[in-house]
Amino acid sequence: MSLLQVEDLRVTFTRKGSPPTTAVDGVSFDVAAGEVVGLVGESGCGKSVTSLAVMGLLPARGTRVSGSVRFDGDELLTASPQRMAARRGKDLAMVFQDPMTSLNPVLTLGRQLTEVLRAHTDLSRAAAAREAVELLGRVGIPDPRRRVGEYPHQLSGGMRQRVLIAIALACSPRLIIADEPTTALDVTIQAQVLDLLTGLVRESGTAMVLITHDLGVVAGTCDRVNVLYAGRVVEQASRGELFAAPRHRYTTGLLAAVPRVDAPEGTALRPVPGSVRDLLPWAQGCAFAPRCAFADAACRSGEIALGAGAHPVRCVHPADPADPADLEVPR
Repeated sequence: MSLLQVEDLRVTFTRKGSPPTTAVDGVSFDVAAGEVVGLVGESGCGKSVTSLAVMGLLPARGTRVSGSVRFDGDELLTASPQRMAARRGKDLAMVFQDPMTSLNPVLTLGRQLTEVLRAHTDLSRAAAAREAVELLGRVGIPDPRRRVGEYPHQLSGGMRQRVLIAIALACSPRLIIADEPTTALDVTIQAQVLDLLTGLVRESGTAMVLITHDLGVVAGTCDRVNVLYAGRVVEQASRGELFAAPRHRYTTGLLAAVPRVDAPEGTALRPVPGSVRDLLPWAQGCAFAPRCAFADAACRSGEIALGAGAHPVRCVHPADPADPADLEVPR
C-alpha cells in the first residue's frame, strides 16, 4: 500500500490585475514505504510547488490548491495548520534546496537540531543535546561534539547540506521530500549526499520524494520516475524502463542533453530547444509542442490524456523503443 498518494493536485496562483497562473495542473503519483520516487523536469515545471503543496507550506493568500494528498490514509490538504505543524518534522520532513538560506545564520547547529527534537519528542534539554551530537555523527560530520556549537557559515556547502539532512531525520520521519538536495555541490560531495540519503531510506524504510533536474541523480537513486512539464506529468516509469525505453519526446530530449563519457571527442551537446516559457496551453494540445521537432497538427488539437499501463505517456507521437533511430533528437 502507498504511504503517500497524490491525486489530481492543482495549484493556481492569483494576483490582482493579472490572470491566474496554474503551476501544478492535475499531478498524480504515489510513494510506498522504502521507495524513492523522482519528480524530474526543468526549472519551472512545477516540481517544487508540488512538494510545498504536499507539505502545506504554500502561502494561503493568493493560492488555490485542490485535489487530494493522502498520507497514510489521512487527507493533508484539508488538515488544520496546527495538525500540519505537528506532522512536519515528525512524520513528514523536507530537505530544502539551499542550506545557507534554510539554516538560521544566528543560531548554532546544536540549537537548530535540538529545537526539532524538543518540539516533537519528550526528550529533556540534555538528552536532546546528546541526540544532536549523534545525529551529526550519523550524517558523517567529523568531530560532531565541536560542530554543534558552530554556526552555518563555519561549514562548507556539503557540510551544511548534511546538517539539513540531520534535521530532517531527527524525529525518524516516514516521508522525506528532498528538493534538489545536491544543487551547487561538486560532484564528489553530491555523490556522498545522495549515498547518505538513499542509504538512510533503505535502512529505515522511509519513503522519499526526490526532486531534481539532473537525470544522472535519477539514474543512481530513484526506483520510479515522474517526468513533469508545464505542471503536468508527461511520463511515468520505473528507473530502468525510463532510461532503456523513454517514450515522451521531452524525456528523450532531456536524455540527449546529458553529456556522455563514451561519446566521441568533439561530439556536440544537444540541448532541448527553447525554454519552458515556450509552451502551448494544455487545453489546446501538448504544452511541449512549440519545442518539439515531431509536433504536428494532431499535437495542437485539444487535450492529450496521460496513457494507462505500467509506462503511461502523454504524447501523440511517442518514441518507439524498438527503433533506436527514433530516440535520436533532430538537431
